[in-house]
Amino acid sequence: MFNKAALFVFSFATAVYGQQVATQMAETHPPMTFQQCTGSGCTTQANGAVVLDGNWRWLHSTNGTTNCYTGNTWNATLCPDADTCAKNCGLDGADYSGTYGITTSGNALTLKFVTQSSGKNIGSRVYLMNTPTTYQIFKLLNQEFTFDVDVSNLPCGLNGALYFSEMDADGGLSKYPNNKAGAKYGTGYCDSQCPRDLKFINGEANIAGWTGSPNDTNAGTGNWGSCCNEMDIWEANSVSAAYTPHPCTVSGQTRCSGEDCAINSRYDGLCDPDGCDFNSFRMGVKNFYGSGLTVDTTKKFTVVTQFLTSDNTTTGTLSEIRRLYVQNGQVIQNSKVNIPGMAASDSITDAFCSSQKTTFGDTNNFATKGGLGAMGKAIGNGMVLVMSVWDDHAASMLWLDSAYPTTSPATNPGVMRGTCATNSGVPATIETTEANASVTFSNIKFGAIGSTFSSSGVVTTTGGSSPPATTPVGTPTTTSSAPAATQTKYGQCGGQGWAGPTACAAGSSCKFSSQYYSQCL
Repeated sequence: MFNKAALFVFSFATAVYGQQVATQMAETHPPMTFQQCTGSGCTTQANGAVVLDGNWRWLHSTNGTTNCYTGNTWNATLCPDADTCAKNCGLDGADYSGTYGITTSGNALTLKFVTQSSGKNIGSRVYLMNTPTTYQIFKLLNQEFTFDVDVSNLPCGLNGALYFSEMDADGGLSKYPNNKAGAKYGTGYCDSQCPRDLKFINGEANIAGWTGSPNDTNAGTGNWGSCCNEMDIWEANSVSAAYTPHPCTVSGQTRCSGEDCAINSRYDGLCDPDGCDFNSFRMGVKNFYGSGLTVDTTKKFTVVTQFLTSDNTTTGTLSEIRRLYVQNGQVIQNSKVNIPGMAASDSITDAFCSSQKTTFGDTNNFATKGGLGAMGKAIGNGMVLVMSVWDDHAASMLWLDSAYPTTSPATNPGVMRGTCATNSGVPATIETTEANASVTFSNIKFGAIGSTFSSSGVVTTTGGSSPPATTPVGTPTTTSSAPAATQTKYGQCGGQGWAGPTACAAGSSCKFSSQYYSQCL
């Protein structure tokens, strides 16, 4: 939800971005399977793989090994202008595990925070592919997206992010003559922050106006940015988590310049940089997510995100984004808002976002940029899955897991986002002290509502900043042992092997999704 044009400024020995192809190292994508599901079951997509973003790759002359970009400076001979640079410079293949700390095993991907090889690499960003030259495109209206995650080795100040960006399936290869690398080499990135730290955008070098970043000598910014709709499914560490839609006024990857990139004013750009986030801690529930809590971050768990439409079709208007968790065989319903003046909702709707912005005193740029309607159009068009691990040189990740903004009283609604100290995410510190941190994403599935997960029961959650006196912190109350009970709205109410309640609370009814799952809607 913060300014990723500033956030993605990592330190790395050979971190650059280009459009031609170099040949010093063969590019071999680490394989990673994923599954597509229907009411009849799930089918493994065996051709899946991940590809490293071009911004991390070695960029050098196509007829030799001369760096086209070193530190934060372009080689003036190879790159006198944007077009010439694109023709002279090529992206090379990547040593995924040795240089970047990226490994896969079956359906699992592990991203290591710091890797020491020939130099020091910090963070990484990868995309899911369905062929050697194209990204997997997800169209998730009236669908759900599910994955497992292990954040137990991800402390304060770090972010293991999984999100969707409205990128081109081929990385821009077919649109831009100077782009000869394409998705095979991780080109075409964009997001709602309109990042200007990309070395190449639309096949041309982002040379004009390029200046080094004051936060990181290995990064810089140019005059151009790369904008697109962004759906943050998961931004999290072991302390806090949020999911956040970021709509834009444009469709697809769009190069910006001037104030369209929000250079001077945060809210003047083409996209909504803040988005509308649901962070349980920020929404007033302090005992829901974390070590030993209802969603216990010391262990792997499953994250389910459902994109509901107004008419329950894949062509309908996006009306609600819901979140469920599964851990130890039980579905955990999302926490409910516990903020005075706000309804006790547990999902993202336009009404929730408007109420949140008003109550927290935040600028409602989400509505200005089109809200869920705009986000839904992007999801209907199709989006690329991005997975990354990173630290924050702009705001030390305080917007995710601590008090932010630091100039506001911590007692103000929406300021506290987690229990981390305000000095806990300083990059100069954690890049040394937390060098061995990592995140693992696995078991990615997508498909019909209710088809991607199963459970032995439902954990009901309520709002509240502290648990009832008779209930230990993090101990859930289950309804699986009371078949005659009334299930809450959006809870499971049927399916093969289901032993929980089948009657739904007032205002909802049990809707069949598959033989394995029915839900109170």
